[in-house]
Amino acid sequence: MTLKVLLYWPNIIGYLRISLVLAACSVYGTPVAFLWLYLVSAALDGVDGWVARRLGQGSRFGAWLDVVVDNLSRGMLWSRLFKWGWLVSALEWCVFVCNHSSRGEQWKASFGSSPRLIRAIMANGFYSPLGLWVVSGLHLLPVWLYACQEAIDLPLWIRGAGAVVLTTGRLLALSAEAWSIWTHIEYLTSDDPEEKRS
Repeated sequence: MTLKVLLYWPNIIGYLRISLVLAACSVYGTPVAFLWLYLVSAALDGVDGWVARRLGQGSRFGAWLDVVVDNLSRGMLWSRLFKWGWLVSALEWCVFVCNHSSRGEQWKASFGSSPRLIRAIMANGFYSPLGLWVVSGLHLLPVWLYACQEAIDLPLWIRGAGAVVLTTGRLLALSAEAWSIWTHIEYLTSDDPEEKRS
């Protein structure tokens, strides 16, 4: 790797996202400021991949950084929301290690031989109705829970309905995470590691 990769525009967006998450963490008790900073960081998550494709600046480092920033963001929020929130963060970091160490930067496209539900979730790199539901559960559930606790004065049934929809998406993500961990354990315990990479 040459150091110029560190200055690719998608990676600069990643550094900006980290700064926004740290700023959000510092104003956690001020819901409006927190939500703006956190949501701008989350919105930029959709921009970095587009910029990478548009400028031809995709890289292994960028693929890694994108997931690291996502995990840092959600991990910070889960651990602030609940005493047990670190468990969600630990699971997501474990899945990150499993996917990136055995599947590399193309991890999203490496689920061709997985069970039908996992293939449906991962179809087109999450660009499907089911994938959108899962990604919403991953990214929006902790934000929804924070907003319901700290900022939003919505009727209870709306807060509950949002929580149910997003929690179901997060549980679907959990099924894909469990499958990723299990296949990584199979990879680590196989006699021929190369056959487990696909």
